[in-house]
Amino acid sequence: MDSHLDIDEIGDADAQAIADLWRRAGLTRAWNDPKRDITFARTGPSSTILVGRLAGAATPVAAAMVGHDGHRGAVYYLAVDPALQGRGLGRQMMAAIEAWLRARGVWKLNLMVRADNDAVAAFYEALGYAREERINFAKRLKAPPSAG
Repeated sequence: MDSHLDIDEIGDADAQAIADLWRRAGLTRAWNDPKRDITFARTGPSSTILVGRLAGAATPVAAAMVGHDGHRGAVYYLAVDPALQGRGLGRQMMAAIEAWLRARGVWKLNLMVRADNDAVAAFYEALGYAREERINFAKRLKAPPSAG
């Protein structure tokens, strides 16, 4: 059964609830501080956090960080409360993400999925996303916070 989400950009009072949601969904890692990422995403016009709430509810049950570089869009931290997964909420969030990017003239969305995350890969494939063979390079420009 699908449930309707009201989706909007993050408010000041939502940061802790979103960080907690991302942790419950298993998306955080010791080297990625979700509150720092939330603050960073909210600093400019090319990124935001989209928040989904069940109709009439105050508590966020879905969230994603979305942004673009002027050429391509990206999505990070797409999460749905684990107790509510399988109800179409992730699909609604992805539709909102795509609409947010289209409204800014972005024509392509790239996303990364960990190689061993077959369930998430299947989710995106069901939404029409295709695997593209690329080599992903990365370089840390700032040391990650310590895990300790």
